Amino acid sequence: MTRLGFQIPNFTFPGVPDDRLFERVVTMARAAEDAGFDTVLVMDHFYQLPLLGPPDAPMLEGYATLCALAARTERIRLSALVTGVTYRNPAHVAKIVTTLDLISGGRAQLGIGAGWFEPEHVGLGFDFPPLRERLERLEEALEIITAMFRGERPTFAGRFYRVEGAINSPPPLQPGGPPILIGGNGEKRTLRLAAKYANDSNLTCAPEEIPRKLEALERHCADLGRDPGEITKTWLGSVIVEPTLREAEATRNRFLEGRGMNWDTLPDEIRERIDQSVLVGDPDRLLGFVQEKLIGAGLDGVIVNLPANGHEPDAIALVAETLHKAVG
Repeated sequence: MTRLGFQIPNFTFPGVPDDRLFERVVTMARAAEDAGFDTVLVMDHFYQLPLLGPPDAPMLEGYATLCALAARTERIRLSALVTGVTYRNPAHVAKIVTTLDLISGGRAQLGIGAGWFEPEHVGLGFDFPPLRERLERLEEALEIITAMFRGERPTFAGRFYRVEGAINSPPPLQPGGPPILIGGNGEKRTLRLAAKYANDSNLTCAPEEIPRKLEALERHCADLGRDPGEITKTWLGSVIVEPTLREAEATRNRFLEGRGMNWDTLPDEIRERIDQSVLVGDPDRLLGFVQEKLIGAGLDGVIVNLPANGHEPDAIALVAETLHKAVG
Protein backbone atom coordinates (compact mmCIF):
# COMPACT_ATOMS: atom_id res chain seq x y z
CA MET A 1 0.00 0.00 0.00
CA THR A 2 0.98 3.67 -0.03
CA ARG A 3 3.85 4.48 2.35
CA LEU A 4 5.55 7.21 0.34
CA GLY A 5 3.10 9.19 -1.76
CA PHE A 6 3.69 12.17 -4.05
CA GLN A 7 0.62 14.35 -4.49
CA ILE A 8 0.29 16.87 -7.31
CA PRO A 9 -1.90 19.67 -5.86
CA ASN A 10 -1.76 22.27 -8.63
CA PHE A 11 -1.14 22.74 -12.32
CA THR A 12 0.33 26.23 -12.31
CA PHE A 13 3.97 25.93 -13.34
CA PRO A 14 6.25 28.88 -14.17
CA GLY A 15 6.67 29.34 -17.90
CA VAL A 16 4.41 26.41 -18.79
CA PRO A 17 1.43 27.27 -21.05
CA ASP A 18 -1.83 25.35 -20.84
CA ASP A 19 -1.05 23.18 -23.84
CA ARG A 20 2.10 21.89 -22.10
CA LEU A 21 0.61 21.32 -18.65
CA PHE A 22 0.09 17.61 -19.01
CA GLU A 23 3.59 16.99 -20.33
CA ARG A 24 4.97 18.69 -17.22
CA VAL A 25 2.72 16.48 -15.08
CA VAL A 26 4.15 13.43 -16.87
CA THR A 27 7.66 14.66 -16.09
CA MET A 28 6.70 15.02 -12.42
CA ALA A 29 5.10 11.56 -12.23
CA ARG A 30 8.11 9.93 -13.87
CA ALA A 31 10.47 11.78 -11.55
CA ALA A 32 8.48 10.53 -8.55
CA GLU A 33 8.57 7.00 -9.95
CA ASP A 34 12.34 7.16 -10.50
CA ALA A 35 12.88 8.64 -7.03
CA GLY A 36 11.15 5.73 -5.32
CA PHE A 37 7.76 7.12 -4.38
CA ASP A 38 5.23 4.28 -4.49
CA THR A 39 2.14 6.35 -5.41
CA VAL A 40 1.33 9.47 -7.41
CA LEU A 41 -1.88 11.15 -6.33
CA VAL A 42 -3.89 14.05 -7.76
CA MET A 43 -6.65 16.04 -6.11
CA ASP A 44 -10.26 15.42 -7.06
CA HIS A 45 -11.10 19.10 -7.34
CA PHE A 46 -12.39 21.30 -10.12
CA TYR A 47 -11.54 24.70 -8.58
CA GLN A 48 -8.15 25.42 -7.02
CA LEU A 49 -7.98 25.54 -3.23
CA PRO A 50 -7.16 28.67 -1.19
CA LEU A 51 -3.43 29.41 -0.65
CA LEU A 52 -2.57 27.21 -3.63
CA GLY A 53 -4.09 29.67 -6.05
CA PRO A 54 -7.26 31.47 -7.16
CA PRO A 55 -10.38 29.42 -7.96
CA ASP A 56 -9.84 29.87 -11.71
CA ALA A 57 -6.26 28.59 -11.70
CA PRO A 58 -5.69 25.67 -14.12
CA MET A 59 -7.13 22.38 -12.82
CA LEU A 60 -7.13 19.10 -14.74
CA GLU A 61 -9.88 16.59 -14.04
CA GLY A 62 -8.43 13.97 -11.73
CA TYR A 63 -9.41 10.65 -13.28
CA ALA A 64 -8.78 11.73 -16.86
CA THR A 65 -5.30 12.75 -15.71
CA LEU A 66 -4.68 9.47 -13.87
CA CYS A 67 -5.73 7.37 -16.85
CA ALA A 68 -3.41 9.37 -19.09
CA LEU A 69 -0.56 8.96 -16.59
CA ALA A 70 -1.19 5.22 -16.57
CA ALA A 71 -0.05 5.09 -20.18
CA ARG A 72 3.05 7.19 -19.49
CA THR A 73 4.37 5.50 -16.32
CA GLU A 74 5.41 1.93 -15.56
CA ARG A 75 5.54 1.05 -11.87
CA ILE A 76 4.03 3.74 -9.69
CA ARG A 77 0.56 3.35 -8.17
CA LEU A 78 -2.06 5.92 -9.23
CA SER A 79 -4.77 7.44 -7.06
CA ALA A 80 -6.94 10.42 -6.29
CA LEU A 81 -6.48 12.00 -2.87
CA VAL A 82 -9.35 11.81 -2.47
CA THR A 83 -12.39 11.20 -4.62
CA GLY A 84 -15.30 13.29 -3.36
CA VAL A 85 -18.29 11.03 -2.88
CA THR A 86 -20.59 13.91 -3.83
CA TYR A 87 -19.29 14.20 -7.40
CA ARG A 88 -20.20 10.82 -8.97
CA ASN A 89 -22.54 7.90 -8.69
CA PRO A 90 -20.62 5.17 -6.79
CA ALA A 91 -21.23 2.50 -9.43
CA HIS A 92 -19.69 4.90 -11.93
CA VAL A 93 -16.71 5.37 -9.58
CA ALA A 94 -16.22 1.60 -9.46
CA LYS A 95 -16.20 1.48 -13.25
CA ILE A 96 -13.77 4.42 -13.56
CA VAL A 97 -11.28 3.02 -11.06
CA THR A 98 -11.55 -0.46 -12.58
CA THR A 99 -10.75 1.06 -15.97
CA LEU A 100 -7.75 2.83 -14.44
CA ASP A 101 -6.62 -0.50 -13.00
CA LEU A 102 -6.82 -2.14 -16.42
CA ILE A 103 -5.07 0.67 -18.26
CA SER A 104 -2.27 0.80 -15.68
CA GLY A 105 -1.69 -2.93 -15.49
CA GLY A 106 -2.98 -3.24 -11.94
CA ARG A 107 -1.69 0.00 -10.39
CA ALA A 108 -4.92 1.75 -9.41
CA GLN A 109 -5.89 2.78 -5.90
CA LEU A 110 -9.24 4.24 -4.87
CA GLY A 111 -8.81 7.20 -2.58
CA ILE A 112 -12.22 8.38 -1.39
CA GLY A 113 -13.76 10.68 1.19
CA ALA A 114 -16.86 12.65 2.07
CA GLY A 115 -16.02 15.76 0.02
CA TRP A 116 -15.71 19.21 1.55
CA PHE A 117 -14.96 22.12 -0.81
CA GLU A 118 -18.29 23.92 -0.99
CA PRO A 119 -17.44 26.62 -3.61
CA GLU A 120 -16.97 24.13 -6.43
CA HIS A 121 -20.16 22.30 -5.45
CA VAL A 122 -22.08 25.55 -5.67
CA GLY A 123 -20.34 26.72 -8.83
CA LEU A 124 -20.72 23.48 -10.76
CA GLY A 125 -24.12 22.46 -9.48
CA PHE A 126 -23.23 19.50 -7.25
CA ASP A 127 -25.37 18.98 -4.18
CA PHE A 128 -23.52 19.80 -0.98
CA PRO A 129 -25.48 18.24 1.87
CA PRO A 130 -24.47 18.50 5.54
CA LEU A 131 -21.48 16.45 6.70
CA ARG A 132 -23.62 13.79 8.34
CA GLU A 133 -25.37 13.05 5.05
CA ARG A 134 -22.10 13.09 3.12
CA LEU A 135 -20.71 10.46 5.47
CA GLU A 136 -23.86 8.37 5.06
CA ARG A 137 -23.43 8.64 1.30
CA LEU A 138 -19.81 7.55 1.68
CA GLU A 139 -20.78 4.40 3.55
CA GLU A 140 -23.39 3.46 0.96
CA ALA A 141 -20.91 4.16 -1.83
CA LEU A 142 -18.26 1.94 -0.26
CA GLU A 143 -20.71 -0.94 0.06
CA ILE A 144 -21.54 -0.73 -3.65
CA ILE A 145 -17.97 -0.16 -4.85
CA THR A 146 -16.36 -2.96 -2.86
CA ALA A 147 -18.95 -5.45 -4.09
CA MET A 148 -18.38 -4.43 -7.70
CA PHE A 149 -14.60 -4.62 -7.22
CA ARG A 150 -15.03 -8.23 -6.03
CA GLY A 151 -16.85 -9.19 -9.21
CA GLU A 152 -20.25 -9.41 -7.60
CA ARG A 153 -23.40 -8.02 -9.19
CA PRO A 154 -24.82 -6.16 -6.21
CA THR A 155 -28.39 -5.09 -5.79
CA PHE A 156 -28.60 -2.35 -3.23
CA ALA A 157 -31.32 0.08 -2.24
CA GLY A 158 -30.09 2.67 0.21
CA ARG A 159 -31.25 6.08 1.21
CA PHE A 160 -29.12 7.79 -1.44
CA TYR A 161 -28.00 5.20 -4.00
CA ARG A 162 -29.60 2.30 -5.82
CA VAL A 163 -28.11 -0.37 -8.06
CA GLU A 164 -29.69 -3.51 -9.46
CA GLY A 165 -27.44 -6.38 -10.46
CA ALA A 166 -24.65 -3.89 -11.17
CA ILE A 167 -22.17 -5.33 -13.69
CA ASN A 168 -18.49 -4.41 -13.70
CA SER A 169 -16.95 -6.12 -16.71
CA PRO A 170 -14.07 -6.58 -17.24
CA PRO A 171 -13.15 -6.83 -13.55
CA PRO A 172 -10.12 -5.16 -11.99
CA LEU A 173 -6.77 -6.82 -12.48
CA GLN A 174 -5.96 -6.70 -8.77
CA PRO A 175 -7.64 -9.57 -6.90
CA GLY A 176 -10.49 -8.16 -4.85
CA GLY A 177 -10.13 -4.84 -6.60
CA PRO A 178 -7.86 -1.83 -6.18
CA PRO A 179 -6.90 -1.05 -2.58
CA ILE A 180 -9.03 1.58 -0.88
CA LEU A 181 -7.66 4.66 0.87
CA ILE A 182 -10.11 6.60 3.01
CA GLY A 183 -9.11 10.17 3.77
CA GLY A 184 -10.31 12.04 6.82
CA ASN A 185 -9.94 12.52 10.56
CA GLY A 186 -13.42 12.04 12.02
CA GLU A 187 -13.10 9.72 14.98
CA LYS A 188 -16.72 8.52 15.11
CA ARG A 189 -17.63 7.92 11.48
CA THR A 190 -14.70 8.36 9.07
CA LEU A 191 -12.21 6.23 10.99
CA ARG A 192 -14.87 3.59 11.56
CA LEU A 193 -15.38 3.41 7.79
CA ALA A 194 -11.61 3.10 7.42
CA ALA A 195 -11.60 0.23 9.90
CA LYS A 196 -14.36 -1.50 7.95
CA TYR A 197 -13.36 -0.89 4.33
CA ALA A 198 -9.90 0.63 3.95
CA ASN A 199 -6.48 -0.70 3.12
CA ASP A 200 -5.07 2.77 3.81
CA SER A 201 -6.13 5.53 6.19
CA ASN A 202 -4.83 9.02 5.43
CA LEU A 203 -4.96 11.74 8.08
CA THR A 204 -4.77 15.50 7.59
CA CYS A 205 -4.98 16.52 11.24
CA ALA A 206 -2.39 18.46 13.25
CA PRO A 207 0.53 16.13 14.04
CA GLU A 208 -0.12 16.31 17.78
CA GLU A 209 -3.56 14.78 17.18
CA ILE A 210 -2.22 11.68 15.41
CA PRO A 211 -1.96 9.41 18.50
CA ARG A 212 -5.61 10.07 19.38
CA LYS A 213 -6.73 9.36 15.81
CA LEU A 214 -4.81 6.08 15.74
CA GLU A 215 -6.34 5.07 19.06
CA ALA A 216 -9.80 5.72 17.62
CA LEU A 217 -8.99 3.64 14.54
CA GLU A 218 -7.76 0.79 16.72
CA ARG A 219 -10.96 0.88 18.80
CA HIS A 220 -13.06 0.61 15.67
CA CYS A 221 -10.91 -2.25 14.40
CA ALA A 222 -11.40 -4.07 17.71
CA ASP A 223 -15.17 -3.58 17.49
CA LEU A 224 -15.19 -4.97 13.95
CA GLY A 225 -12.77 -7.82 14.64
CA ARG A 226 -10.10 -6.47 12.30
CA ASP A 227 -6.34 -6.31 12.78
CA PRO A 228 -5.34 -2.61 12.60
CA GLY A 229 -2.01 -3.75 11.21
CA GLU A 230 -3.84 -4.52 7.96
CA ILE A 231 -4.37 -0.79 7.44
CA THR A 232 -1.50 1.44 6.29
CA LYS A 233 -1.63 4.73 8.18
CA THR A 234 -0.28 7.91 6.56
CA TRP A 235 -0.44 11.68 6.90
CA LEU A 236 -0.76 14.30 4.16
CA GLY A 237 1.42 17.39 4.35
CA SER A 238 2.84 20.21 2.23
CA VAL A 239 6.59 20.76 2.16
CA ILE A 240 9.05 23.19 0.62
CA VAL A 241 12.47 21.60 0.92
CA GLU A 242 15.74 22.85 -0.54
CA PRO A 243 19.36 22.02 0.28
CA THR A 244 19.43 24.95 2.76
CA LEU A 245 16.87 26.76 4.88
CA ARG A 246 17.66 30.04 3.13
CA GLU A 247 16.95 28.50 -0.27
CA ALA A 248 13.70 26.97 1.01
CA GLU A 249 12.51 30.31 2.35
CA ALA A 250 13.37 31.99 -0.95
CA THR A 251 11.36 29.34 -2.82
CA ARG A 252 8.41 29.92 -0.48
CA ASN A 253 8.60 33.66 -1.03
CA ARG A 254 8.66 33.30 -4.82
CA PHE A 255 5.64 31.00 -4.64
CA LEU A 256 3.72 33.54 -2.59
CA GLU A 257 4.76 36.42 -4.85
CA GLY A 258 3.29 34.53 -7.80
CA ARG A 259 -0.01 34.61 -5.94
CA GLY A 260 0.14 38.28 -5.08
CA MET A 261 1.52 37.96 -1.54
CA ASN A 262 4.69 39.34 0.01
CA TRP A 263 5.96 37.28 2.94
CA ASP A 264 7.57 40.27 4.64
CA THR A 265 4.37 42.32 4.67
CA LEU A 266 1.85 39.58 5.40
CA PRO A 267 -0.07 39.92 8.69
CA ASP A 268 1.32 37.80 11.49
CA GLU A 269 -1.76 35.58 11.58
CA ILE A 270 -1.39 34.72 7.87
CA ARG A 271 2.30 33.97 8.27
CA GLU A 272 1.50 31.74 11.23
CA ARG A 273 -1.16 29.93 9.23
CA ILE A 274 1.30 29.29 6.39
CA ASP A 275 3.95 28.08 8.85
CA GLN A 276 1.44 25.63 10.31
CA SER A 277 0.35 24.42 6.88
CA VAL A 278 3.69 24.07 5.08
CA LEU A 279 6.98 22.65 6.36
CA VAL A 280 9.74 24.91 5.04
CA GLY A 281 13.35 23.91 5.51
CA ASP A 282 16.31 21.74 4.59
CA PRO A 283 16.36 17.92 4.40
CA ASP A 284 17.39 17.59 8.06
CA ARG A 285 14.31 19.46 9.20
CA LEU A 286 12.05 17.26 7.08
CA LEU A 287 13.81 14.12 8.30
CA GLY A 288 13.43 15.08 11.94
CA PHE A 289 9.80 16.07 11.53
CA VAL A 290 8.79 12.81 9.83
CA GLN A 291 10.74 10.61 12.23
CA GLU A 292 9.55 12.34 15.39
CA LYS A 293 6.06 13.63 14.61
CA LEU A 294 4.79 11.00 12.16
CA ILE A 295 6.63 7.68 12.33
CA GLY A 296 7.28 8.22 16.03
CA ALA A 297 3.55 8.73 16.55
CA GLY A 298 2.75 5.36 14.97
CA LEU A 299 2.22 6.12 11.30
CA ASP A 300 3.54 3.87 8.55
CA GLY A 301 4.35 6.56 6.00
CA VAL A 302 3.63 9.98 4.59
CA ILE A 303 2.10 11.58 1.50
CA VAL A 304 3.59 14.94 0.57
CA ASN A 305 2.96 17.63 -1.95
CA LEU A 306 5.50 20.22 -3.03
CA PRO A 307 3.30 23.22 -3.89
CA ALA A 308 6.17 25.59 -4.69
CA ASN A 309 8.70 23.39 -6.50
CA GLY A 310 7.07 20.04 -7.18
CA HIS A 311 7.43 20.70 -10.90
CA GLU A 312 11.22 20.38 -10.53
CA PRO A 313 12.60 16.80 -10.73
CA ASP A 314 15.55 17.69 -8.49
CA ALA A 315 13.19 18.83 -5.73
CA ILE A 316 11.20 15.61 -6.02
CA ALA A 317 14.39 13.55 -5.79
CA LEU A 318 15.64 15.46 -2.74
CA VAL A 319 12.39 14.98 -0.84
CA ALA A 320 12.19 11.30 -1.81
CA GLU A 321 15.74 10.65 -0.62
CA THR A 322 14.95 12.26 2.72
CA LEU A 323 11.67 10.41 3.19
CA HIS A 324 13.28 7.06 2.46
CA LYS A 325 15.67 7.71 5.35
CA ALA A 326 12.78 8.67 7.61
CA VAL A 327 10.41 5.83 6.77
CA GLY A 328 12.97 3.11 6.04
